[in-house]
Amino acid sequence: MKYFLLIFTICALFSCKQSTEIIKSSETQPSKLIALFKASNSGYPNISVHRGGKGLFNYPENGLETLKYVNDSIVAVYEVDVAQTKDGQLILLHDNTIDRTTTGTGKVDELTFAELKHFNLVDDHGNETTFKIPLFSDVLDWCVKQNVILTVDIKKTVSQKVVIDAIKKANAEDHSIIITYNIEQAISAYQLAPQLLLSVSARNNEEFERLLDAKIPTENMLAFTGTRLSEESFFKRLHDNNIVCMLGTLGNLDKSAEAKGDELYNRWKEKGANIMATDRPFEAFKAIN
Repeated sequence: MKYFLLIFTICALFSCKQSTEIIKSSETQPSKLIALFKASNSGYPNISVHRGGKGLFNYPENGLETLKYVNDSIVAVYEVDVAQTKDGQLILLHDNTIDRTTTGTGKVDELTFAELKHFNLVDDHGNETTFKIPLFSDVLDWCVKQNVILTVDIKKTVSQKVVIDAIKKANAEDHSIIITYNIEQAISAYQLAPQLLLSVSARNNEEFERLLDAKIPTENMLAFTGTRLSEESFFKRLHDNNIVCMLGTLGNLDKSAEAKGDELYNRWKEKGANIMATDRPFEAFKAIN
């Protein structure tokens, strides 16, 4: 009888341990970025580098070497564009073709990654570099090692799930923010990865109401408020919900700052923009830090 009770106790303990391990492994741990990017905090980067670095001499957009170059000088998050090749490889590239940004020609989805390696990246001024189109996996590995944060712009021809799976495979959940442009994309991204922080389009009260109606938790939101300056009352509403606001200064606002003075970045920050998504990362960083 004692022998039976001993066996039963051992089996019960083993079963309990196994059950606990299953529960633990199935739990979804939220990305650390969800806790970091809060309007009530101040420790997150306040610059978002458009296309990983655009308009730089000898450093092409969406290049791994460009990310490294910018990251050596400033603290920022990096917006990158993820496309997919004919053979299913995820790469960094903005356009549907490689004509503008490389020495080659052709549609991305009609070329294999092996074929793409024959071409060099070109900077925005037409200068050929020795750099190659990077694999998304290589960029993620670098981010994890260097503690760098990406905002990931998924091209229309690429599945959200494929990109999110790549982020999970690289254990890069704490380094990745998924960009969404409409309510449908926001809902599907949240359903696929409720542990990730999402960049959501919230340019006005109507768009914000739709997000709330969709039952996406505000803690999962980083609000992209568009490329025009919103009303201070709207920034305040987002801040009251502890949501960080990102203003797209790329385009007209960057041009205004270049013409009228970089102090404008500070004025926009004072009005409620917590992060500047910019094509002038060095100037904007210097102005507000």
